[in-house]
Amino acid sequence: MKIAIIGTGNLGKSIAKGLITNNAITTLYLTKRNLEEISEFEGYKNVFLTTDNTEAVKNSDILIFAVQPAHMENILVKIKPLLHENHVLISTITGFSIAKMESIVGEDKNLIRAMPNTAIAVGKSMTCLCSNQNGKSRIKLAESIFNRLGHSLSIPESQMQAATVVCASGIAFWMRLIRATTQAAIQLGFDAKEAQELAMYTSEGAANLLITNGNHPEQEIDRVTTPKGCTIEGLNEMEHQGLSSSLIQGMIASFNKINSIKKEQI
Repeated sequence: MKIAIIGTGNLGKSIAKGLITNNAITTLYLTKRNLEEISEFEGYKNVFLTTDNTEAVKNSDILIFAVQPAHMENILVKIKPLLHENHVLISTITGFSIAKMESIVGEDKNLIRAMPNTAIAVGKSMTCLCSNQNGKSRIKLAESIFNRLGHSLSIPESQMQAATVVCASGIAFWMRLIRATTQAAIQLGFDAKEAQELAMYTSEGAANLLITNGNHPEQEIDRVTTPKGCTIEGLNEMEHQGLSSSLIQGMIASFNKINSIKKEQI
């Protein structure tokens, strides 16, 4: 694949590392105003660093945009004359709608929005994708890219804000749960380093059980709960204290906030 990452900041670097590590490129162009900030990619075979977005666009078929929202419109205006029918434009810009992209480059372009999370840096991102009508034929291509960097799911654009809460903000929510588990482990007698290690790898194991077995969480819970046992005692106390309710309400509050921000921008 001939790929260009337009705006190789933190997210762009993470995507680039994943693509290089997984041998997913024929050529990879990385653009940045200050090339010293991406000098770590110098010397990689078929990886080219440039300050010129037009050079990257001319030599690539898949364009991944990871720039600041304020810069996106101007960049699209400048590269529009260079775009051809084989170009696939993938935007990671939060809040930059497909309709807005179409208003700049045209409805006849293959346009896709991607919403990865920060776990993309370690190849474990949950990335949500959506496209315009023309881009539907290329959505599998986008999935193949982001599946190399974790897992992807195609959804309607109307669900992208909710996905931001569940997946992007969700990283913070899960970090807080892991921190709480760590604090409890310390209180139970482990030192801080051991406590965090126990919390991290237990949460990883819980997720991988669901991913591997395809079960509902309650099925896995049933495997470790016994009548009058310590697990059910702990679970019931957590529910009495509002664990599930507070998590759900927190996510709904986050969703309401992102909707109010969008209204303010409009």
